[in-house]
Amino acid sequence: MAKPKKKTPQSGNTIALNKKARHDYLIEDRFEAGLILDGWEVKSLRAGRIQLSDSYVLIKDAEAWLFGALITPLPTASTHIQPDPIRTRKLLLNRHELNRLIGAVERKGYTVIPLAMYWKRGRAKLEIALAKGKQTHDKRAAAKDRDWQREKQRLLKERH
Repeated sequence: MAKPKKKTPQSGNTIALNKKARHDYLIEDRFEAGLILDGWEVKSLRAGRIQLSDSYVLIKDAEAWLFGALITPLPTASTHIQPDPIRTRKLLLNRHELNRLIGAVERKGYTVIPLAMYWKRGRAKLEIALAKGKQTHDKRAAAKDRDWQREKQRLLKERH
């Protein structure tokens, strides 16, 4: 019997998480995208020097681009290049996935955000999601529900 595929990246392979995204957005659909990276960027990723919190994905000319991801260069980066830590990086997606993203963003008002970056078979992958922004009252309701679930677990634990 075949094992079911895991949807979330394994914790040992995770490079960076965007924890702020789950708080600020309602996640609808997830995609896995490759990235076009320079050599110094891969070395920095292996050292864990990336920040996804203020980044977003923009679809321009039927291509997906990652904006605002900060990859801090290592001090041992090559001396003959000037690394740009916040440059835009192209995402590699199938045409079918790109068409779904374009349709959702243009017609339905969704946003595309990065959720996590991880290693898969020696290559850096980015988990992106179609999301809608949460209103303040939605965030409060989610926090209230989370607190209630925690309290309910605590009460059940005391009972047994």
